[in-house]
Amino acid sequence: MILTVTLNAALDVTYTVDALVPYATHRIGSVTARAGGKGVNVARVAAALGHETAVTGFAGGATGTAIRAELAAAGLRDELVAVAAESRRTATVVDGVDATGFHEPGPEVRTTEWSAFCASFAGLARAAHVVVCSGSLPPGVPLDAYAVLVDIARRHGARTVVDAEGSSLRAALAARPDIVKPNLAELTATVGITEPLAGGRALCAAGARSVVVSSGPDGLLAVTGEGTWRARPPRRIRGNPTGAGDAAVAALAAGLVHDAPWPRRLRDATALSAAAVAAPLAGEFDAPAYHRMRVEISLEELDATHLDR
Repeated sequence: MILTVTLNAALDVTYTVDALVPYATHRIGSVTARAGGKGVNVARVAAALGHETAVTGFAGGATGTAIRAELAAAGLRDELVAVAAESRRTATVVDGVDATGFHEPGPEVRTTEWSAFCASFAGLARAAHVVVCSGSLPPGVPLDAYAVLVDIARRHGARTVVDAEGSSLRAALAARPDIVKPNLAELTATVGITEPLAGGRALCAAGARSVVVSSGPDGLLAVTGEGTWRARPPRRIRGNPTGAGDAAVAALAAGLVHDAPWPRRLRDATALSAAAVAAPLAGEFDAPAYHRMRVEISLEELDATHLDR
């Protein structure tokens, strides 16, 4: 099972418009509301790939009820833990070229609610092959939350992926997650380095066993114990890039489940990320594009030196 952790789960509202113009009034072509947050998107993609999944995190208030109802409608296993405060909403405006997002901070989580979550998570981790910890932390959750969860997961034999940034990611490195997956902006926010290879090596030196840096249309860079590779899609994909990183994480988690060699993991993650841009909503991907691009990905080995892990 792939267990995804979305501590700051959201109700994602997506608007489509012909063109996004600042300070203008827009006529919306379509509106979609669904359960979201990085880990939820990862679970959707992993489930579509045929993996057993479960979604955990926090849900509260009327928005939390809507999140849980949509998870049920989507056939995703709901292991969310209740909180008293209202879950957040996000709004994404897509104009066919790119996407613009607006994200609320999330519910205030009490100390007792965090303790209840950790107890629930420990039970779920016993049955998980891979645990994915993704996204921001809601107010009240300790900054070392992902370090705590990675440590619990490892004690129960699960492998771990962390997709976060800044102080929460820096704290998680002490627990030595199997894979860390920042994008370029998150890499800079975490280690102050904008160059992917140098930044990836810095994260490994700080504790990550492997690092995959996503660079939008330029693909992925992996710094691993087997070597270092850069993978690029065959062409630039136009569409909604909101869930592209989450699709890459789903592929990386699947690679951990199958213990696939890194070159294959990276090809799959790059192809799936690009195919997600071609889909209208985060958590989806264009299946024909994915299968086509898996054999079209350009893979370059940058460094055959193995890390001492």
